[in-house]
Order: sequence, then C-alpha cells, then structure tokens
Amino acid sequence: MTELNVFNLTAEYRSQLLGTGVTRPRMSWQLESDKNGTYQTAYRVQVNVSGEDFIAPLWDTEKVESDSSVLVQYEGPELRSSTRYYYRVKVWDNFGRESEWSEAGWWETALLDVREWKAAWITPDPQHINPQVDPAFMLRRTVHLEGGEIASARIYATALGVYELYLNGAKVGEDLLAPGWTSYNKRLQYQTYDVTKQVRAGDNAVGIMLANGWYKGRLGWENQSNHYGERRAALVQLHISYEDGSEEVIVSDANWRGLTGPVRFSEIYDGETYDARLDHPGWSEATFADEDWQPTVTLNHPFSGLRAQENVPTRITEILKPVSVILTPSGETVLDMGQNMVGRIRMQVEAPRDQIITLTHAEVLDKDGNFYIGNIRTAKQTVKYTAAGAGKESYAPHFTFQGFRYVKIEGYPGQENGLPLEAFTGEVIHSEMDRTGHFECSDEMVNQLQRNIVWGQRGNFLDVPTDCPQRDERLGWTGDTQVFAGAALFNYNASPFFSKWLRDLAADQLPDGGVPFVVPNVLSGYSSAAWGDAATIVPWAVYSAYGDKRLLSEQYSSMKAWVDYIRSQGDKEHVWDTGFHFGDWLALDAKEGSYIGATPSLMVTAAYFALSTRIVRDTAEVLGYIEDAAYYGKLANRIVQAYRNEFITPNGRVAAQTQTAQILALTFDLADPKDRPRISKELNEMIVDNDYHLTTGFVGTPYLCFALSDNGYHETAVKLLLQQTYPGWLYSVSKGATTIWEHWDGIKPDGSFWSDDMNSYNHYAYGAIGEWMYRRITGLSPESGSPGYKRIQIAPKFEGGRLSYAKAHFRSIYGVIEAGWAFRGEQVEVNVVVPPNTTADIRLPDVKLTAVRVNEDLLSEGGGILRIEQKKDAVFLEAGSGKYVFTFPRSAATYRIWTPDMHFSELVQWESARQILDQHAPGLTENLGLLRNFPLAAAAFNPMGSVISEQQYEVISAELSLISE
Repeated sequence: MTELNVFNLTAEYRSQLLGTGVTRPRMSWQLESDKNGTYQTAYRVQVNVSGEDFIAPLWDTEKVESDSSVLVQYEGPELRSSTRYYYRVKVWDNFGRESEWSEAGWWETALLDVREWKAAWITPDPQHINPQVDPAFMLRRTVHLEGGEIASARIYATALGVYELYLNGAKVGEDLLAPGWTSYNKRLQYQTYDVTKQVRAGDNAVGIMLANGWYKGRLGWENQSNHYGERRAALVQLHISYEDGSEEVIVSDANWRGLTGPVRFSEIYDGETYDARLDHPGWSEATFADEDWQPTVTLNHPFSGLRAQENVPTRITEILKPVSVILTPSGETVLDMGQNMVGRIRMQVEAPRDQIITLTHAEVLDKDGNFYIGNIRTAKQTVKYTAAGAGKESYAPHFTFQGFRYVKIEGYPGQENGLPLEAFTGEVIHSEMDRTGHFECSDEMVNQLQRNIVWGQRGNFLDVPTDCPQRDERLGWTGDTQVFAGAALFNYNASPFFSKWLRDLAADQLPDGGVPFVVPNVLSGYSSAAWGDAATIVPWAVYSAYGDKRLLSEQYSSMKAWVDYIRSQGDKEHVWDTGFHFGDWLALDAKEGSYIGATPSLMVTAAYFALSTRIVRDTAEVLGYIEDAAYYGKLANRIVQAYRNEFITPNGRVAAQTQTAQILALTFDLADPKDRPRISKELNEMIVDNDYHLTTGFVGTPYLCFALSDNGYHETAVKLLLQQTYPGWLYSVSKGATTIWEHWDGIKPDGSFWSDDMNSYNHYAYGAIGEWMYRRITGLSPESGSPGYKRIQIAPKFEGGRLSYAKAHFRSIYGVIEAGWAFRGEQVEVNVVVPPNTTADIRLPDVKLTAVRVNEDLLSEGGGILRIEQKKDAVFLEAGSGKYVFTFPRSAATYRIWTPDMHFSELVQWESARQILDQHAPGLTENLGLLRNFPLAAAAFNPMGSVISEQQYEVISAELSLISE
C-alpha cells in the first residue's frame, strides 16, 4: 500500500460548496506522505455529474505533469445550474509513487443564469399592512407536491432586509442574518438550502420571517434609515427533483399570505422586542389556518444584482456560559459572560403571562463596578421579551446582534433571590471562517493578547469587517480592514470573506477611482490615504496568503483606478496634497482636541501612494500585464524620489520627528539605503527615550515592531510588546481586556474611561501586532515571490532571552506548517513542520553549521534537507516536507537577562550571571524563561512561590548589579 495519500479536497476553499455561482471552480488538495522531501510531480483530476463512481467522468485531465495542487481550475464542459458535481484527485510524487484516488469531494451550482429566476419579490399588501411598521413580517404559503418520490429539493432565497426561512415547522439551515450585507443596489447575495429531508409528498408549507437588517434599518450615527430602500421583500424559489426525473418549481408570488408576529421590533444597533403572546404556533406547518392573514403583492425590483452566496455564512460558532452574577453597587443584577463577545443571549424562562424581561448589553463596568453603557452612544443594545405564560419558554433574538461581556437583567422572575446561571447562554456569532492560525509563547500575558486579537476578529468579522460591534457604527471601515488583513489571514481562512467584501469595494468605488471610507458605503466620505488603500493592500494580502490570482484579476481594475485617482489629485503628480485625510488616526502625539496624530498627512499620503503603486506594479507582473508593470514601476520610483526630496533631509533624517514618520520611511522602503541606519537608530532612540512606550496611531502601530525588528532592534520590539504600562499592548491585558481596545487607555490607570464619544473595547486595528508575532517571533512567513506558502520562510528571532519559547501552528492551503523554538537548558531547539509539496527556507541565527543537529543527526544526514549554507553567524537551510527538530548551543545573545534597572537600560552577559545564579539558587537557570522580569523587583518572584528565598534574591540582585556596572 502506498504511503502517498491525497486528502482534504476543497472547491473554492470549501469542502462542501453548496450553491455556488462560480462557473469555473478551483480545486485544491493536500498530500500526506511518509517520506521527507515529498513534492508532487503530476496530478490527475476527474469530475463527474452522475455520482461518485466516475465510470464515465464529465472531465478527466488525464495525467498532468505539474506540482500545482491549489486552486486548480475546472476546464471541462459548461456547468449546469442546480447540479452537484463530484471530483477526485490522484497524484504522483518525486519518489516515483502513484497515490490511490482520493475520496470524492463535491460542489453544487446555484442558478447560473438570472433568467432562471421564476419567483417574484413579495411583500405584504400595503393596504393591509403598513410597509414602514417595526414588526417583522411573516410570509407563508402551503404547497401540494404530487410528483412521487422526491430525489432532492433546494430552496434559493434572499431578501431586501434580513430573513429566516422555515419549512414544515422547522427553521431551514443554520444561517443567521442572511443574506448578509452587500452594496445592495448593485450586488445582493442569495442562499441555497438543501431541504431534501424536510419536504415530503403531499402538503408542505414554506414560511419566511423578514426584518429590516442593514437594508432598511438604521445605520451610521445620523439616525438615518432606508439606505437601500423603503420596502422589505422576499424572494423564494423551491426546486423539487423527483426520482422519475421530473421537476417542479414553487415560487414566491402573490399567492403567499402575510402578517406580523411576535418580533415587534428588531434593529442591528438597538436590539429586539419580542412578544411571545403574539406568536403563531405552527405558522410554517401545512395544517396552519391562515384565512385571517393578509394578501401579498409583488414588487418590481431588479434581478440583475443577484449573486449566489460568496462569503461563508454567519452562524453560531460557540456557546458560552456566564461565569457569575454581579449585584452592582447601584443595585443592578448583571451577568458576566467572562468574555467580551459578539452574538446574543439565549434565555430559558418560566414566567407568568405579560411578564416583561429586559436584557441590556454592555462591554465594561465602571470603576465603581456599575453597569456602563456610555460608550455605545445612541445604540440601545436592548432585548425585551414578553412572556406568553405557556410554561417553559426559550428565546434568543432573531435579527440583531450585540457586542458585550455584561448583561443587565430586569424583570426575570425571582431574580431578587438570585439568577439561575443555567437559564442563560451566550451564542457567539460571526462569519463561519475556518480557524487556521495559533500562536503561543512563554509569556501568558502575550498569550492573552493573542486570544484578544482572535476574539476581536471574531466579533468584527460578521459578514463585513466592521470597526466595532457595539455602538451606533459597526461599519466596514477600510482603514481598519487593511491594517489588520495580514493578521486576519493568519488567524482564519478569510479569503472568501475578503473576496466578497472587495467586490463591494469595487462596486462602491466612484467612477474617478475614489474609494469610500466604509464598505458597503452608507456615509458620504471618500478617498483618504491609508483608508482607500484597502483597494490594493487587501487583495494583495489575500494573494500572498493563498496565491489567489483570480481575485487579483477581478480586483485589478479597482486597484489601478485607486492609484490613478491619487495621481490625478492636486497639481503635483507624485505628491497627494489635496483633500481630507485621517492621517495617523488616534496617535498619542496628536494635538490637544485632535484625533489626528502629529505625523504630517502629506507624509502619510505619499507613503501609501508609493505602497499602492508598487502593489499595482507587482499585480501587473503576476497577471502578465507587462506594459502596466513597467508604467507603474516607473511611477513608483518617481513617487519614492519625490518623497525623499520632500521629507528626508540631505543628512538622512526624516523631516518629521515622530515615531510614525520613521516607521513609514523604513517599512515602506522610502529611505535611501544609506539613510536607513540613521533613521532606524532614531526610531529606536524615540522608543527608548520614551521608556519603551509608543506614540503611534492606526497608521504607525501595525508597522512599528516590523520597523524595529527588521533594522537591528528586535529586542526593543520585544520590550514594546511586553510593556505592561500605558501605552502598550499589554496595558489593556493588565486591565482585564478580553478583546482589543480602540484607545490605548480606554480604561485609564485610575479606572476612569476615555471619552464616551469614541471608546470601543472591541476594535481590532491594534491587533495587527499579531502579524508581527507570527512573522518575526516565530519567523513564519510566505516566501516573497512565492505566494500561498508554496515556499515558506522560517526565520525565528529569539535574542535577548525575554521569551523562553514561542510557537506557531498554521493551516495553510498546502497543509499544516509549524514553526517554534524553545530554550532547553543551554540548547536552543527549533521545531519545524513543512507540508508536502512545499519547501522551506530556514534561518538559524547565532550558530555555526557544525554545531547544528537535526533530529539528533548531523545536518548533512538529515532526510529532507536540500541545501545547507553558513552566512556570517547564521545557518541557512532549504528543507523539503517533513518534521524537523534542530538543536544547537545557545549563544551569548540568547542568554541575556534584564538587570535591576527599572528602565531596562543595561544588559548582562549570561555566562557571568549564570555562575552567580547557579551558586546561590541551583537549578534556577532552567526556569529562567519563567522569570522574564528578573530581577526587576521582588514582586516579580511572587508567581514563583518558593523558587528562591528573599535572602537569595537580595544576594543575587546585588551581585548582578555589580556585574552590570
């Protein structure tokens, strides 16, 4: 039996792609091998439409000599609508082995031609039900099926608003807030549901609940509704296929009937009001009597914008239990969920009829421990439930979501005697992306920071990448999205999520190329540097992570249009000096009363102009547009030269002495190479002189640690990461944060708050640090010029000894990649996993080649090692697939520890310090990684318990002080 296997097949990134509008789906697969250094040399793909036997496949590639195993495009006969296609793969490898056929995967098409829609948009007759009423509409129809035994059934549905679909008394599917939020007037998703097991011969009933959602509800902070239309409507088409080959289609039309029901009010910002007394039990059953329901009418709404579901659906992804009940000083009863989450509370209650129970949601308690809702501004985040008095009742909101950790409960029966925790559960809701990335290190506060980054992404990746999930905003801010995209694509497979959002960006882009501040656009603002640059940065980030050339091709016109728009602004061709710009938003060096940092906006506009132009140049090269590549390459060079002329002095200093100004010059590669040492030195001095604190905002912060690590100051970057006092990433962790804050001091050291007007406690932008943690601490990156991790770079940085281990686990499209390192006594251990059909370039720092062992063997004897090279003080390796454990002696640089100086100014060499530590506390050095702050203060040893005594500490500290002097 061969030990070469093909598994984990996906089509358009999904293992089960139901209802796609893609006419040339792309297939990916992964390899499993018992040999190191395995790569694919050929593949064969078969696609079949008649089941999984593949006796007479629809399409057979035969054997193709190629190492391609991701996003391989179907090139067979034209696909048919509403059809399931099966596919399987076999491969050959460099050891001459042929795999068995994989298990079959499948995709299923939706309606590929808009003319196949036979349904009509329907809404209650306005003569009977006012279209502007708050209550959700309930629409239904009974149908009789006489076609015999049912082979399969599908419902295609969407809405002007948000909807829930029901069939024969049960909710259809697990999707929430469908059809999601798009630029509705240009693009509207519809969903496909497999209802084969829910339909039956004879009488059936289809029902749909319909609320305002993003389409008609309140959005933005100007109390404005009806952004896309004033009428809610539904579109439903049920396709039945019978075993005899016949088909039947049931559609939404004027034969449906409608009414309002128990959902009396539901808005994204404000919550939901539900009156269980007004429920219609069995309303989606065929036996329900609807004679008193009102007629419906059809709307003349276009079908041209309909798109089969592109993004992954929004669903419940986790259930949380409350951790405690709090009675606040002001006498309020509050649930603590233990985590700032996004979703809803499901409540079980047995209450008398007419009992009103109110749930109000908040992120934090104030410094006195009282319930605080000032920062949600005009959003109400309130759920009201009126009991029917029918015994045990269960309820969760249908058409809204809240951002919260704390829930104030009012009116729950018997709550004065204590709330039953088991009656409440938190249902976490977000786009159902696959988790791909995990990061961990020896510092538990950093691990909490990473958890906060992930929770921030979960809370704000709810169909669109929102800025925050709690106040009266929740908009797809382009600036927040582009700075976080890199981290987002580590944590989750966000390619379908971003692809859908980028299509909306292109749809909302102005004819002159201007890009709105938010996407989908419900505001009036357009075209700020660093915000509009999402048009180029995000598609390139997805391409880097997944090698998705099709997305680049789709977005290329939008990307070019953005750069051309910038070039057309003002009188200076290479400097964007017109219009409004957010600049280094929320930077701490801003003038009093301003949100915009001290870094001149012209520097920000010029830097991003150069970055986006280079991305367009590189995209043109990838897509084979040679003339465009040359044109934008020359333009980029001129922009960089204009930047140097304008903003860098003849002596090599950046004209603006702010942290962000130095960062942009370095990370955007704007400075002349001869000037980089001075600029990076001055950036480092700015950080050190500020007691290892930052002053950066949305523009500078994502790149700050990259600028330091990549220019010789990685230790400073790590100190910044580990900084626990304001401002720094771990300050919020020290204050109990479980998500990323909008402001570094959202909660001040004295417990008071930043201003109510803009103070989100779930605002992911500063979580961009996660990308640096993956790429520089563990060293895991896609190799430049080899997107999708076909070629992997693993270059860990662990000088300084402030962390004793770090590891990353990343599920790439090729398979699992692992990169980690740890100090084991006087040895360094670097662990690497390289998936089949990829190679890795590995850099081991501060070591000689002869000192390195791999899996306990000499490097030259390690299976899978393709190349070995010594460069100065580092060993460079090229490795094929496999698991590798590299070990080598620790260098002096990795043995450094912090001195008693509270400002971390001097470092002592390990060998001298180790002798002292071993003399006075034998074995302590083995635990050095646990003593990151040693010996800053005696308090640093509290977590260590009896590791050393107070007397030992005093002796050790004194002797180390002498060494440092």
